[in-house]
Amino acid sequence: MKITIPFLSGLLISGLISIHAFSQTANELTPIGNQDLPGISEERIDRIDQMLEETLSKNQVPGLVAMIVKDGKIVYHEAKGLADVPSKTPMSKDQIFRIASQSKAITSTAIMMLWEEGKFGLDDPISRYIPEFADPQVLTRFSYGDTTYSSRPASREIRIRDLLTHTSGLGYGVIDGNEQMRMIYHKAGIVDLFTTEPVKISDNIKKLAKLPLHHDPGTKYTYSEGLDVMGYLIEIVSGMPFDQFLKTRIFDPLGMDDTGFYLNEAQGKRLVTVHRKVNGEWESYPVTFYDPDYPKTGAKTFFSGGAGLSSTALDYAKFLQMYLNGGTYNGVRILSPTTIQTIMSNQVGDLLGDGGKDYGLAFGLVDQNGVAKGGIGSLGTFDWGGYFNTQYFADPVTKTIGILMKQTQGGTGDQSSWKFRQMVFSAIE
Repeated sequence: MKITIPFLSGLLISGLISIHAFSQTANELTPIGNQDLPGISEERIDRIDQMLEETLSKNQVPGLVAMIVKDGKIVYHEAKGLADVPSKTPMSKDQIFRIASQSKAITSTAIMMLWEEGKFGLDDPISRYIPEFADPQVLTRFSYGDTTYSSRPASREIRIRDLLTHTSGLGYGVIDGNEQMRMIYHKAGIVDLFTTEPVKISDNIKKLAKLPLHHDPGTKYTYSEGLDVMGYLIEIVSGMPFDQFLKTRIFDPLGMDDTGFYLNEAQGKRLVTVHRKVNGEWESYPVTFYDPDYPKTGAKTFFSGGAGLSSTALDYAKFLQMYLNGGTYNGVRILSPTTIQTIMSNQVGDLLGDGGKDYGLAFGLVDQNGVAKGGIGSLGTFDWGGYFNTQYFADPVTKTIGILMKQTQGGTGDQSSWKFRQMVFSAIE
């Protein structure tokens, strides 16, 4: 193909536009005080507030915290309902929530910080750093009678990029969609989520590495424990415990004082109870394959990069604002704008189909089909959620962040998640 000057100019302009979308907009998040709302309708913010009030009045959730940020200004931050129903403890804005899979974006960010330092290549085989992953196998046959199985060699090694994008072929234990894989993980003693037992990620990941894959690496998107593997990789290449790396390199610089794997006594008092609805009444969720008291009790040795963190709405907004700022916040650079451009690029091709979403190196991404569907943001809006009913989204075009934190399990009739997002974007002027 003959490359022309106009062609090269077009590529350059496209790249500059992509980087500009994540240009600096605010050094720190600030409340708006009594000034006019920046680029967003006050009347429509009131509609959102009314919708959330209605969600509580219909008993669809016991309590919540919601936040909207526009151009670095906190235009809405409210706490509603109860943080703990049995004790009738009211919800407060600084309440701490188990953010579960919202941990993944933070772990991915830590990985990309080390990548920027030249510690590894994204297409390096993970076995170069964790030898137990050498010679991966793909599941071919499973016996329900004795849980034995057969496998074949995978077509290639698992790469770091595969683990970041859920294309490695690894599964997700108890929440895996494949019953056979759930049984294999259970038999092997894989820990997926909150545990109060003295488990370490190194031991968990080494056991995981010996298990069969769903499919050949890079061929399908299968939600997985890949980010737990990344947590262990961070320990290996940084020489620091995973929790300390996050604290010193991300949480402290961003002022995320209430984010971490475990809570001190004072923070523990602000942890929202996980609730479920039984016969129309809210009760504390019991211990199942995870312990709801994990962040404040037990051995406190397990650092799950995929699901282990707890945080507040304000702390997580700081993390998202760093991305909207092009990698800086509070006068500290966490990532380069060019690295963010890579993180926000579709990394999975057409593996997710045409449902309106792509996947980058840390987030789900709204594509052109998603823009056309409406209500989920501009092109490149990045998002995810957590197992206990938390969610976030950030739009680099309109510089808008939405965060909605709840702590429920099971069916409750709650419709506020999709309504909140749709109504936030409808409020932008």
